[in-house]
Amino acid sequence: MPKVLIVEDDEVISQGMAQHLAAAGFDPVAVGKGDQGLARLRYENPDVCVLDLMLPGVDGWKLIETARAEGIGTPIVVVSARGTEHDRVHALEIGADDYLVKPFSMKELVARVQAAARRGTRTQEAPRGEPVEIEELRIDPREVQAYVDGQSAGLTPTEFRLLYALALERGRVLTRDELLQKLWGRRESHRDRTVDVFVRRL
Repeated sequence: MPKVLIVEDDEVISQGMAQHLAAAGFDPVAVGKGDQGLARLRYENPDVCVLDLMLPGVDGWKLIETARAEGIGTPIVVVSARGTEHDRVHALEIGADDYLVKPFSMKELVARVQAAARRGTRTQEAPRGEPVEIEELRIDPREVQAYVDGQSAGLTPTEFRLLYALALERGRVLTRDELLQKLWGRRESHRDRTVDVFVRRL
């Protein structure tokens, strides 16, 4: 049963998310502070993290940055009332995998978490394909990492999946919609900048 860490200081919202995720077959664990969430990410290795940004103490922004700096690759789905394009893009740029603006439907939350869990599972599956080499770039799916002139590029799992998908289709133009469906399990919607942000990070 995939484990979902919920980091949300609003107890009503947290309980609602936990109930719907449990009904969908997940094992949710909820905490209300950023430092608690970071500790559980470090030591409990959840399959997905659902994260609010405005938290007491360590906020969601800092949690994402710290987790990624420490090499924690758990998919992070941000849920926040901060719905500006700047906030969404910034969260993706610093390492979030998806972003859902409050208020949202619980059905959509469950669908986003399911997609994130599938991506995480695919990243861990073995055996993997053969490494892809393009000039000085080596993409190794067994290590879920890319190397430039022998040096690790330090990619997150989502960045790696995007790079590997592009490398496997080199010579062919992939649309945003194709990449969203392949990697995030959803269709492109108006002003969805997810793919743009991750391509720019590569």
